[in-house]
This record gives sequence, structure tokens and C-alpha cells, in this order.
Amino acid sequence: MNVSPIRSSAAAVGAIALMLSSGPARAQVNESPRELEGVGVTEHLNAQVPRTAMFRDHTGRTVRIGDYFDGRRPVVLNLAYHRCPMLCSMVLNALMRTLTRTIWNVGDQFDVLTVSIDPRDTPEVAAQKRERVLRAYNRPTAQRGWHFLQGSESQIRRVTEAVGFQYRFDPRQDQYAHTAVTILLTPDGKVARYLYGLEYSPNDMRVGLLEASQGRSISTAERLILYCYHYDPQGQKYVVIAQNVMRLGGAVTVVALSAFLGVMWLRERRRKTGNSESA
Repeated sequence: MNVSPIRSSAAAVGAIALMLSSGPARAQVNESPRELEGVGVTEHLNAQVPRTAMFRDHTGRTVRIGDYFDGRRPVVLNLAYHRCPMLCSMVLNALMRTLTRTIWNVGDQFDVLTVSIDPRDTPEVAAQKRERVLRAYNRPTAQRGWHFLQGSESQIRRVTEAVGFQYRFDPRQDQYAHTAVTILLTPDGKVARYLYGLEYSPNDMRVGLLEASQGRSISTAERLILYCYHYDPQGQKYVVIAQNVMRLGGAVTVVALSAFLGVMWLRERRRKTGNSESA
């Protein structure tokens, strides 16, 4: 008997759902696994990261998270944990790959904060992870701009709750369930943008950082990029705004035409002046 592609796909989805779910066999396909309840992101745009939250850096030094917001450079916030067997490393590696394809440098135009959500992580483990990441990133400026922080459960929660990052610890698996997301913060520590998934384009990263940098002076070319792009919350990426591009194209045309007419007018004036003098 032939099985239609639709029924085949539905059967495959059902099988995957049953394998992922820890509930009984009667669980419906649209039910989320119990382990993922309370896991996700609630976007808190413009929310302030608690600047007084206390952590330790990769050297064991006690720091405030507010120490990393200088009022001039945006900050990329990466929430992970260092014992994670899969997702955290994938998110961190994807972030590193994206940043290597971005013309801005960590430590120059922006900083990166990798904050562990596991209070059991230690500065020693963080230092090892940081060394591997910086070696792969391979830009000297990152030594002063990419920071790995660990803290107590209460301090971690202060930060994650402020940015709307919801995660859950599964004691049976000894793992944390969490979402793959990178959060862009303004130079004074406010949430500017969320980038989801394991892969996003360098353009999304750069435009997001430009958007987060509005507190500082940016070049005309950078302002034009912001003018032509906006963030699509449905597609979760930056898209070109056709209307703005048309306006920008029209403005450029007007400027170019005005410049051309100005040059022609000056030439004609000089020609007439020369003819009157020779007469």
C-alpha cells in the first residue's frame, strides 16, 4: 500500500516528538517536552542589565558586570555554560565564526561578555575555554575585549531575568536546557537586539552593533547602513527597507545632479567671462 508524503511526514514528526518527550505514549505531537517547560526568551528591549551584579573573571578577580560598559562601545552578551556537551559550544563557536567575518574587532569597536549560567563553573575552566576561543578568533585586540564571567546562582539570575533569558537545570541529565541566542547591549548596558539560532550573517551582527551603538558617534556610511536596514522580528534578521533605499537613491541622484549642474554653470560663467574680457 502506498503511503502519501503528507502521512509519511506526519508520522516522522510524531516519532520525533515521542522520542524527545519523556511523557507517556499518549502525548500529543504539539506538546513540549517537560524538560523544556519554562525555557525560552522573553524579549526585554531597552531593559537595563543590573550593573551591580557581581562575578569573577577568568583570572578569579571579583568584578561588577557594570565595569564592562564604558558608555562608548556596545557589548555582545553570550549566555552559556562551560560543561555543556553540545549547544553552548556550538553557539560560542558560531558567534566566534561570525565575528571573524565582521570587519569590526572585539576590543576595539565592541566587547564580548560570555557569562556562565552554571554557578559550578570555575575561573580555571573559563580560562581554558577563553584561550581556545581567542586562539580561533586570532585577533590580538580580543585579549582586552572578550571576557568570561562566572558567578553565584543569585547573581546569574539577576542578569538572565533582566534580559528575559529563561533556562532550566535538568538534574537527571546534569545539563541546562536553554535557547540559542546572542544579545546585543548598548554601551550603557541596555538590551538593543536579540539574534537567534546557531548561525547568523556578519551583516546582521554588524548592523545590530551599529544599532546598539547609537550612544556614540558613527560615520555617515554607517548611518546610511542603519537607514537602509531594519530588524524583522518575524524573520529574526535584518532586512533591506526598499522604501528607504529608494529615498536614499533619490537623494543621491539629486545631489549628483545638483553637483553636475553646478559644475556646468561654473564652466559657462567662466566661458562668458573670458569672452567679455577678450572683446
